[in-house]
Amino acid sequence: MEVVDTETAKEFMKETLAAVEVEELTLICAEIEAKSAWFRETLAVDAIPKLEPEQFDQVLGRIFSIRGKGRKLLAELDIVVVRARLTELLDGAGDPGSRLQAFGDQFEGLADNLRVDLASELLHFARPEKHWLWTRWMWDPRTRTGSLPLVTTAAYDLQGESSAEIYMKVGNAVAFVHEVGAAAGFQKISNNIFGTDVYLACVYTVYVYTVLKMRMTQEFNKVIPQLPEFCRRLLGVHRKNGSRKPV
Repeated sequence: MEVVDTETAKEFMKETLAAVEVEELTLICAEIEAKSAWFRETLAVDAIPKLEPEQFDQVLGRIFSIRGKGRKLLAELDIVVVRARLTELLDGAGDPGSRLQAFGDQFEGLADNLRVDLASELLHFARPEKHWLWTRWMWDPRTRTGSLPLVTTAAYDLQGESSAEIYMKVGNAVAFVHEVGAAAGFQKISNNIFGTDVYLACVYTVYVYTVLKMRMTQEFNKVIPQLPEFCRRLLGVHRKNGSRKPV
């Protein structure tokens, strides 16, 4: 079964490059690589047992969707509990989907989509060699929207009975986009997986711009962030230090 809609994927890259230079996208990719390096150091196997509340709050500050009440709720957790949950998520037994599901199930009071975003970003950026990114802007099973269904074929089913199952399906789709993007030339940003993250963020941003231009007034469209800033926000690199400034 063909997974990637190559022609549509190429068109999204064309639309992206009409709005921003590839050098800027490469810079965003480098910023994501730096984010991952920070996650790998802060959440290393031997660092998690010594993780302090302030460091955990900085981790949360680098995840775009975790803000406001969600961030406050997570920051109030006992750090001993946090350490144990992080260890199980990042380095525990079982496949990635099962660990993501188990991690999210422990956070009562946190919306389901935030649980997925949190677990996925921790897995992807702290252990990128083994895990992929899944956020609601990539695939939202409730609304069936996101960047992945825009560049995959209608025959590829991203739905699942659980977050664990969906995470594995998303990973398969991301792997195909990554491989086909390199072969077909529509992923021009970087050969590593972070370049594919940026590409998928660009796909979503182009889609949002297209929808908003059709529905909103010209004045409203003027206040929407430009493509590079929009992508940086989605990928959590619009602030360098995870501060609590409004997004």
